[in-house]
Amino acid sequence: MEKNLNKTSVMWFRRDLRINDNVALSEAIKHSEQVILVFILDPAQIIEKSTVNQSAFFASVQKLKDNLTDNNSYLHVLQGDPITIFDKIKKLCPKWQNLYFNFDERGYGKQRDDIVKKYCREVLGVNPHSFGDYNLHEATEIKKDNGDYYKMFTPYFKKWVELTKKPPIKIKINDVRQKNISLPLANFDNKLNQLIDKKHDYAYIDQVGEVSANKTLKEFIQTKIVNYEKNRDMPMLNGTSHLSRYLRTGEISIRTIFEAVKQAPDSDDRTTFIKELCWRDYYNMIYTMYPDQKTHALRPEFQNIIWENNKLNFEKWQKGQTGFPIIDAAMRQLNQTGWMHNRLRMIVASFLTKDLLIDWRWGEAYFRDMLVDYDPASNIGGWQWAASTGTDSVPYFRVFNPTLQSKKFDPEGYFIKQFVPELANIKGEKIHEPNLLTSAEQKQYNIELSGTYPLPIVNHKMARTRAIAVFKESKHIFNNV
Repeated sequence: MEKNLNKTSVMWFRRDLRINDNVALSEAIKHSEQVILVFILDPAQIIEKSTVNQSAFFASVQKLKDNLTDNNSYLHVLQGDPITIFDKIKKLCPKWQNLYFNFDERGYGKQRDDIVKKYCREVLGVNPHSFGDYNLHEATEIKKDNGDYYKMFTPYFKKWVELTKKPPIKIKINDVRQKNISLPLANFDNKLNQLIDKKHDYAYIDQVGEVSANKTLKEFIQTKIVNYEKNRDMPMLNGTSHLSRYLRTGEISIRTIFEAVKQAPDSDDRTTFIKELCWRDYYNMIYTMYPDQKTHALRPEFQNIIWENNKLNFEKWQKGQTGFPIIDAAMRQLNQTGWMHNRLRMIVASFLTKDLLIDWRWGEAYFRDMLVDYDPASNIGGWQWAASTGTDSVPYFRVFNPTLQSKKFDPEGYFIKQFVPELANIKGEKIHEPNLLTSAEQKQYNIELSGTYPLPIVNHKMARTRAIAVFKESKHIFNNV
């Protein structure tokens, strides 16, 4: 192997902010005598306004840099478009021969990667090496026997689950340290720090880095995977894995998670969680096949729905002031923590799109800003599912009743009381429908309807009828054009 070593390589980190089980990093170390580590602050991917999503992500970048520094290694944090950055590196280091990175399959990331690979080969004389790392199976791996892509999850899963999964790759920090070198480049550590808004520290303090990611995985395997199928739907039980934030940044690999889950005893709980990992691959495939789904409904008959788009109601939904306790608790959890329980994501999305008849794209954009675990493919896929506009989505005539959902998944109201403290004194089932409290009960529980807590901003029964009519009309018009 020594004879095949290349003098100097660049390892380009993006959403793979870890050392262990990093395919591109492993290949760079294996085939290079010297490795330069870089992360690029690409203006095309940075938004000017401060968001929880952005603050948490760049806190993870900072954590990786700190971890490398603590181990006598160096991560260059550079600012600019990748082409300009790589030009500078080549001028400073003419012997640079190979670029290693884990590729993106969709959106801006894929376009950027294609441009960079072409430029490296044709202009810089650098060999680009890109690897699949973000999913267990890439978008093009799983197809029907006739070569078409799946549009339904269940048959996709049946084929997915039979395929062999790649094992994790062990990388020692000492291997990185021995080959890592740095260049006299202007680093943008101050810019990185500016992108980490301190007002969002509740979403990243003590929650970033490989150590936290692996600790979270260990806790899930040891304490939560048992009864996962049942507990995952109950927000007050905190029975979900909480690994999504680390998968989003790549602070843990999907292979490491799958391998750990595979070692757990065979059970319906294990199978249910493995299906969740498959949904991630499935939505990645859908987004890759339909790159315009961020703005366009996958079901064309629902592309031109006449949304009501009441801005005041949208703001009340955002703030958790709808008068529906489970909706308000879920939105406040998002606003206060940067995360929302998955069952609640479905409930609030259904409420926004069906009860309030507000465009799913408004909700998707709000989640993009507020979620620490925001992944475009999964988030867009989830919103289109709830809005009945996407692939394998819930039928348009199925509208979640927020009160029944509340009674089913938070029967004692513990979760509601945690995030809607003004309702904390209510006893019994009326926690789910505080609008039914009598004047005496309001006084007893220290609540003033339309004062300390709002009345429902919509009548669910009427809203359901309206939504079904609007979707039905959209479908009718499409079919008769």
